[in-house]
Amino acid sequence: MTDAQYESDQADASGYLSTDSSFYALAATGDSDDCAKLEEKGARNFDPATYWAIHPHQLHVIATASREKSAAYSSFPSKPLYNPYEGHISGRQLNESVEDFLKRLPPLTTTVSHQHPWIYIANPHASSRPTDCDTAGFMNVAEALLEDFMKQKDAIEKAMTEKAKGSITKKLTPLRKALEQKLLALAKEHHFTSGKWMLFPSADDVNRQWAIVAEATVNRELGTAAKVAPDDGKGDRVPRLICVYTKDFSDMEDVQRVLDRLVEMGLVKKADQRGIYYKADAFMELGINSGNEWGLKASLYASKDVLGGGKK
Repeated sequence: MTDAQYESDQADASGYLSTDSSFYALAATGDSDDCAKLEEKGARNFDPATYWAIHPHQLHVIATASREKSAAYSSFPSKPLYNPYEGHISGRQLNESVEDFLKRLPPLTTTVSHQHPWIYIANPHASSRPTDCDTAGFMNVAEALLEDFMKQKDAIEKAMTEKAKGSITKKLTPLRKALEQKLLALAKEHHFTSGKWMLFPSADDVNRQWAIVAEATVNRELGTAAKVAPDDGKGDRVPRLICVYTKDFSDMEDVQRVLDRLVEMGLVKKADQRGIYYKADAFMELGINSGNEWGLKASLYASKDVLGGGKK
């Protein structure tokens, strides 16, 4: 039930109480003798058992309960809306409808600039707050871990110069897996857990897909936020990028929920063998992209694996 429906149902309870009964009418006219007779008659005929049997169903009781319920309901504190992009020209504002936002910043024709590096929209009801994230603390320790790995990698490669490349890779693989796990655990420790599914619509379809994502984000159907790349001048042949964020890369139930919704909205095709990929922001901050020097996987999840039950 919505608040409006609830308030409509709890319309002025005073309407339940009538002042048209004979007792109140006589009292209003000042006929005290008749009032006394009515009171005496009521006392003589009063049956406590009957009274308590029908008491909960009397209109004035229902009305009183309704008023109390309505007051309690309206006193519940409502969680304030939150928008990390409030006041930023490249983001949707809380007092701005999604329709007006899309008209103001259509990704197809909005030119990338210092003011518009991306176009952003947030879920105003999301519980995550960027202030919870200790990015600096994460980076300090993570960069040291990456540096230590590179020292180990260099030492192994020097010691195995005469060995086949496959043998070196075999030696490095468990070290890479251990490094990845350490980095993910460190990200959790420092609350740097945001991540995103990445869509790559064609330029001529970016406005349509972005509109779907934007509306769903505000309506709490997807994750915490979303962003889309503006026009960078490379032409219509280059796909655009839409990022759909979730709060925690380790929350596979939520990561899959968002992916499932993207499928339901027709933005991801199950039959597409390429699929889409999910990246952790912590890895992106460290520069762990495709072909990175550490040999780490840039993406945590692939849609074809998640939809196929490969990641649970």
